[in-house]
Amino acid sequence: MSDKVETITVKVEQGKKYHWCKCGKSSNQPFCNGAHKGTGIEPLTFVASATGDVMLCGCKATKSPPFCDGTHIKLRNKP
Repeated sequence: MSDKVETITVKVEQGKKYHWCKCGKSSNQPFCNGAHKGTGIEPLTFVASATGDVMLCGCKATKSPPFCDGTHIKLRNKP
């Protein structure tokens, strides 16, 4: 899990390829910077279907990666 346990809104460009960090170690959240090396976890590559803002998952627990599904709210409310 990333330290950034929230939605991260970013601008994307249609047709451009992005690499979403799945390990949570990247200092360039929500995108991969190669910090996963040696973890056995690889980034998720996706191509933007449209230009505009998208809400990407920061907690890494989403059921619909790379997009936020609100899971961070449940994690934040855990005792």
